[in-house]
Amino acid sequence: MSVTNWKDKVSSFKQIDVRGIQGNFFLGLKKQAMDVAAGEGITVIQSFDPIPLYEVMEGLGFEYYTEKKAEGEYHAYFYRVEVKQEEKDIPMRPAALTNMPLIDEKLGDIAVSFWDLTWNDEHRYLPYETRLLLSLTNAVGAGRMRQATRELVKAYIHGLDSAAFDDVFELLVWNQGIGYFSSEIGPSTLFAAYKTIKNMEKQNKARGEICETLKEKFGCKGVIYERKSG
Repeated sequence: MSVTNWKDKVSSFKQIDVRGIQGNFFLGLKKQAMDVAAGEGITVIQSFDPIPLYEVMEGLGFEYYTEKKAEGEYHAYFYRVEVKQEEKDIPMRPAALTNMPLIDEKLGDIAVSFWDLTWNDEHRYLPYETRLLLSLTNAVGAGRMRQATRELVKAYIHGLDSAAFDDVFELLVWNQGIGYFSSEIGPSTLFAAYKTIKNMEKQNKARGEICETLKEKFGCKGVIYERKSG
């Protein structure tokens, strides 16, 4: 369906103003979107172009277009063409992005655009899974175990074989040293997530069950579990 077929209905859409909301508003917004019937819509008002929302809403059967009403005011209109569930369920976006406009609205625009360019641009050469593993190891090197854990969970839910993590941790032992690995990486949530995967696989648990366990135990509240396909 073309946007022109429903553009004249936006005045009747429920408005959800999330400007200035601190923390993760994505999950609450998604729950509201799931309750919207086919043939109806919602308007999301944000202080930056809400790029991270688009693929989430597409996965739920929405079409969309966005208008910049004023400096620091974007209206994103979502119209539900059909009721469906997402084809992908992968953690992707840190909701910390939404903190940037609290510092500076232009910084919010830059942060979201930079995230979109880094992770979604079709001209990226390395496969998505490889970039996740690079991000994981870079995060470990910087001492950011929460980020490293998030990248591991993303990679596994996206379909990466756990054998790839065996290689990663072996290289971390090699590069960081046995002492550092034992004192810093071994007790971390990163290694706990890895052990969860390996132990559940040994128990012949289904991959879907493992993914749900990872999201429940290690999923960051500031993350949305989607990723654009293709």
